[in-house]
Amino acid sequence: SQSNINQIVTKSLGDRENLHNELLKIENFSNSGKKLTDDVIKKLINLSENHSISELIDNCLEKNKIKLIKILNENIYSNDDCIIILRALLNKTKKILILSMEYEKNKNIDLTISTAKPPIFWKEKETTKRQIQNWNPQKLRLLIYKINELELVIKKNFNNSLNLITDFLLAQSVSKTNN
Repeated sequence: SQSNINQIVTKSLGDRENLHNELLKIENFSNSGKKLTDDVIKKLINLSENHSISELIDNCLEKNKIKLIKILNENIYSNDDCIIILRALLNKTKKILILSMEYEKNKNIDLTISTAKPPIFWKEKETTKRQIQNWNPQKLRLLIYKINELELVIKKNFNNSLNLITDFLLAQSVSKTNN
């Protein structure tokens, strides 16, 4: 279908070699005699899941590099998405900073989570706990500064924005000893 063709071309990012490799995967699968469906094509070109930007941000702040790489590989982000990703990261970082400062005062992660305003939805509590434990207020302030700097760089180098944001997110997810 036309949508499958568009997905394959988009996944290849305009690179003929990547496009050729994606088409070879599909050809090899179809030569095996198995039925080629939309879902199979998505799995073959690694588009089996569509992760949200908030999931990308959460895994970056959790320092879950493996999941972060998986999300980056399975989604097709455009240069236009980079500012949205940065703004979402900035907003989430500011929320974690407030919680992290509260956690430093009371030294009780459950109390910090339960008294958060606005309340943290139950599905997000474990993720938020890991984020608070991985970052201290000083590192979060530095991260906010770096996010703002990166936004300026991206606005000046819009064509490279996808590479810049990917490198930045990966650098932030390096290790838990980073805080």
